[in-house]
Amino acid sequence: MEIWINPACSKCRSALSVLDAEAADYTVRHYLEDPPGEAELREVLARLGLEPWDITRAGEARAAELGMDAWPRDAAHRDRWIAALAKDPILIQRPIITADDGSAVIGRSEDAVRRTLQNRDKG
Repeated sequence: MEIWINPACSKCRSALSVLDAEAADYTVRHYLEDPPGEAELREVLARLGLEPWDITRAGEARAAELGMDAWPRDAAHRDRWIAALAKDPILIQRPIITADDGSAVIGRSEDAVRRTLQNRDKG
């Protein structure tokens, strides 16, 4: 599995602690330094079952600069959202965990991280 993190994020550090406590096999991706492209974002969104606005950190200063709170949240504007996330990865919610079984989760809680590990163990 892979976990997208920002080392400065307490939720990311917490998720890593859970993974370490469970002796999970994972790869860390510092997504601000190694950002996903649009195609990868589309894949991860499909795995998450979410839309790009669902994984956007609306409280980020960059989101305010772009006026994202006024952007339509519909299929016709989906590409615009994905392009913005690819261009400014600081806007992407974190941590995101992608598992080898094709599942993915936003691991903002210890429970979400543990559910990912339980799903892995069932496979």
